[in-house]
Amino acid sequence: MSDIILSTTDFIPGREVSEILGIARGSTVRARNIGRDIFAGLKNIVGGEIEEYTKLQAESREQALQRVTEDAKKLGADAVINIRMATSVIMQGAAEILVYGTAVKLK
Repeated sequence: MSDIILSTTDFIPGREVSEILGIARGSTVRARNIGRDIFAGLKNIVGGEIEEYTKLQAESREQALQRVTEDAKKLGADAVINIRMATSVIMQGAAEILVYGTAVKLK
């Protein structure tokens, strides 16, 4: 993804945080589409994983992670620690993936 370290922990092993730069964030809002909904509806009848939505969610997470990395670069960060992800429904058929964490400089 980049030379920025991303971590869900509040530290980077073997490194020391020298400065906290602020919150880095990235998000994307994605909507379902009719093609995926048709296949998902059929899968809902027979059961099992709805791969179309799994793929949509995975793509959304990756885009939000890329955006948090870009935001951290703008802040001059070496790493983003304590990364969290959240999902919220914006409207029927559309959801936001938000990724956020603390942008830091490392020694």
